[in-house]
Amino acid sequence: MDKGFDVVTGGAGFIGSHICRGLLARGRRVRIIDNLSTGREENLQDLYGRFGDSCEFVHQDICDESALTKLLEGAQDVFHHAALPSVQRSVEDPLTSDKVNVCGTLTVLLAARKSCVRKVVYASSSSLYGDSLVLPKHERMMPRLLSPYAISKYAGELYCRVFTELYGLPTLALRYFNVFGPFQNPESEYAAVIPRFVARMLEGEQPIIYGDGKQSRDFTYVENVVEANLRAAESESQGLCLNVACGARHSLNQIVQMLNDLLGTRLDPRYESARVGDVSHSEADISLAQQIIGYVPSVGFKEGLKRTVEWYRMVGSS
Repeated sequence: MDKGFDVVTGGAGFIGSHICRGLLARGRRVRIIDNLSTGREENLQDLYGRFGDSCEFVHQDICDESALTKLLEGAQDVFHHAALPSVQRSVEDPLTSDKVNVCGTLTVLLAARKSCVRKVVYASSSSLYGDSLVLPKHERMMPRLLSPYAISKYAGELYCRVFTELYGLPTLALRYFNVFGPFQNPESEYAAVIPRFVARMLEGEQPIIYGDGKQSRDFTYVENVVEANLRAAESESQGLCLNVACGARHSLNQIVQMLNDLLGTRLDPRYESARVGDVSHSEADISLAQQIIGYVPSVGFKEGLKRTVEWYRMVGSS
């Protein structure tokens, strides 16, 4: 692939594969870089037939700076989504989280600088806000870092800002709030709550809630995240961090009830002990993203949940 393509690190992952679809659907060419440690190449199978030579997959670890620099030569924008996700995983193995999320991000920035890419859009996390009682969460708040994962994502943000200010590399960090949608793996030990709930309830099993179920999140349908990434790349703004969410929150108990309504079931949740590092409530102030990049979520939570259930049903029946 010669000049004039975009790069998505972690492009075989849940969010990364959706970023690839969004770029390809807009006529862009995409180089996908993933070592498949958590990503799955089956997430990309539909792209190869639809977009042909516009889509290229490279099996590569982002921590290899020399290889990464060669892969970024001629690239326009880099959407950095390669990471080791999950707060719980980072609690159990903080060293690996640091290596992938901090050193990996630094390597991407070094390679992007050497390759003179136009912009790096960095996938950050709402976990930075921790258990602050302030709602909604806004970007001016001091981070309250409660897990190695949150620390690693914040370090990535700081590196992005420094590379913009020190080296002139345009970057923009997006803080995601509980993204969900098709292609999210419900089978992982560290799977997010919505795919776990949907997978179990489709099988007629009780969803498992860690805690009392009153904890709430600003769940964000993945198409909104794709739109935010494309707008961030096109924006002239740089060196900032922006919340990406819907600006509303729902409790886990409410989600179980909504899924029962969608599925026509009456499954009560099974409650287990709360997990270390989990926060009680999270809701985003998205006004800065609206102002800076014109971000407005186009898919609301209920519609996103409906689409997600339909996708898992379709996959389960195929």
